[in-house]
Amino acid sequence: MEEYINPLIGGLLIGATATFYLFSTGKVLGISGILAQAIFKKDKMLPIVFLIGLIIGGSFYGNLIPQMTAFPENRNIWLLIASGLLVGYGTRLGSGCTSGHGVCGISRLSPRSIIATIVFISSAMITVYIVKFLPIN
Repeated sequence: MEEYINPLIGGLLIGATATFYLFSTGKVLGISGILAQAIFKKDKMLPIVFLIGLIIGGSFYGNLIPQMTAFPENRNIWLLIASGLLVGYGTRLGSGCTSGHGVCGISRLSPRSIIATIVFISSAMITVYIVKFLPIN
């Protein structure tokens, strides 16, 4: 039962943060949109403060709570860079990131977000099946 507490608390905090952000700014919380505002908009203070808080909060939590999943030690830097660029491209192509569509879009019953989330989850399931169960050498 204990392994369900951290994800439950995390989900509640994400939902509370998305609600607070919507009520305080009138904008939907989506990390890709906030990052784009911090880079491209003239009024950068709110998105930059939000991103700094996200980094500080995540770092604090990561140091406070023991990790439940071990991360691999050997990471290919080029693979990480390519993955990041593909995720960024997909975020722009899909008009938002998975967190924006999945948390904020579905809660507003946005048809575009519901369809996008179904595509995200289906793609992830297919990818896991291919990587885990098909003999690719």
